Amino acid sequence: MASRAVSGYLLCAVALVFLMLLQGTQSVYIQYQGFQVQLESVKQLNDLVGQWVPSPGLQDQSPQPSVCHHPALPLDLRPICASKDVASIFQALRTIANDDCELCVNVACTGCS
Repeated sequence: MASRAVSGYLLCAVALVFLMLLQGTQSVYIQYQGFQVQLESVKQLNDLVGQWVPSPGLQDQSPQPSVCHHPALPLDLRPICASKDVASIFQALRTIANDDCELCVNVACTGCS
């Protein structure tokens, strides 16, 4: 009887781990001007922009936004730093990520298809 209870718990644990792994593989991607980035990366970008203050010398040395030099910048955002339009692309991605209708996650939005 005890072995059945253990088997039942083990089965539940395996199912829970499987569901967590499955949920982690279903990422939302944003495509903009030839770049494809994860929504989660853009949310991290928002956090980085709000919390990181670079040294003043770094701002003078580079035409890139200072967040491009942040060590925690997600890998899928780094290629954007090589673009001449990096500041406007980052701003557009941040705007898209904050707009549920733009992402079409809310079916009540009129622009979503």
